[in-house]
Amino acid sequence: MFIDFFLKLRAAGVPVSLREFLMLQQAMQAGIAEYDVENFYFLARAALVKDERHLDRFDQVFGQCFKGLEPPPGAEAPNAVPTVALPEEWLRKLAEKLLTDEEKAQIEALGGWDKLMETLKQRLEEQKGRHQGGSKWVGTAGTSPFGAYGYNPEGVRIGQNESRHRRAVKVWDKREFKNLAGDVEIGTRNIKVALRRLRRFAREGAADELDLPGTIGATARNAGYLDLKMVPERHNSVKVLLCLDIGGSMDDHVKLCEELFSATKAEFKHLQYFYFHNCPYDMMWKDARFQPSARMPVVDILHTFDQTWKLIFVGDASMSPYELNQAGGAIDSWNAEPGQVWLRRLVANYPHAVWLNPVPEKHWGGTTTIGLIDQLMEHRMFPLTLEGLDRAMHRLMH
Repeated sequence: MFIDFFLKLRAAGVPVSLREFLMLQQAMQAGIAEYDVENFYFLARAALVKDERHLDRFDQVFGQCFKGLEPPPGAEAPNAVPTVALPEEWLRKLAEKLLTDEEKAQIEALGGWDKLMETLKQRLEEQKGRHQGGSKWVGTAGTSPFGAYGYNPEGVRIGQNESRHRRAVKVWDKREFKNLAGDVEIGTRNIKVALRRLRRFAREGAADELDLPGTIGATARNAGYLDLKMVPERHNSVKVLLCLDIGGSMDDHVKLCEELFSATKAEFKHLQYFYFHNCPYDMMWKDARFQPSARMPVVDILHTFDQTWKLIFVGDASMSPYELNQAGGAIDSWNAEPGQVWLRRLVANYPHAVWLNPVPEKHWGGTTTIGLIDQLMEHRMFPLTLEGLDRAMHRLMH
C-alpha cells in the first residue's frame, strides 16, 4: 500500500525521493503516527513534500490512496465510494482510542466499516437533494453516519469545514492548498514562493549574529570558558536588476506587476529597479512618472552594475514594429539607435537575463513584436505565471 502511495506521488509530479520515503518508513516504525490517520497524513506531508506548490497534489494523491479526495488531473476517477484501504490494525486501534463500548455496538449494528461505506454509496446514488436533520440521508445537523454538523459515533464527514465531535473516521472536505498549485491565479504570496528558487546565500558585512557551532567549538578548546564567536547575517546574495515596462498597454497588467514588484522587494536584499516604455532605449527611469530628474542613461547602468547581476525585464512586448526596429521610438527624446540595439547590448552584458510577459502565452503569436523580442532575448521570454516564473528563475540560476 505504501509503495503504491510513493509511486502515485511520483506519477502526479511530486518529487519524492527514495531517501524521503525510507525516512517516512522509519518514522512509522518508531510509532510517530500512533495508528492515527490524521497523524499519518501530517507525518507523510512533512516527510515527502519539500515545496508548497506540491501540497495540493499531495492531498489529492493521499485522498486517492487512503480514502479521500478526487485523483489528480489525468488520473482515472473512481467510479464509486471505494472500500477501505487503511490497515485493519489502524482502524481497530482508532476504534479502541475513540469509541466507547456502547458506540462500538452501534457500529456493529450497522454492519461494520465495510457496511458503512457501502451504505454511503447507496445513499449517494438514491438521494436527489439537500437534507436537513434526520438519521438516514446525507445532510446536516442529523444523526446519520454521513454528512456535516451532526453526530454519529462513527461517520463520514462531507462538506464540513472542521471537525466538531472528532468522531469522523474519514474526512472528505475541500482541500486547503489549491491556491498553491502552479496553474492558478498568481498572487504576491505565490510569487514569493516562485522567486525563492533564485537564492544563493552568503554571509557578508558586520559580524553581528551569534555563531553557535563556532562558539561551542571555541569554548571547548578554551577549557570550558565561554568564547563567543560572531558571524555576519546570512542573506540572499543574488543581485537583481528589475526593468519594468509601464504605461500604454501595460495598464491592463498593473495589478499583476504590482504583486511581482512587492514580492521581489521582499525577497531580494540587492535589488535595483528601473522603468521603461515598450522597449529599453538609451534611457530608463527610476521613477514611473518619467520625470527628467529620474532619467538614467542605459550606458551608466551597464557601467554601474557588473555581469554578476541578474537582469529581469517585465513587459508585454506589444508595440509597433517601428518602435523596436527604427530610430526615434522613445517617448521623450530622439533615440539615434533603435530599441533592439539597446536590448541586444543589455542581453550581451548580462548573461543571466529573462523577459517576463504578462500576456498569456497562447496569445503571443498574435503580436509581431513579441516574437521579435523573444528572438532578441535568445528565447528567454517566459509567461508571468507561477509556472513561467519557476522556469525563469531556473534559467537565471544556470
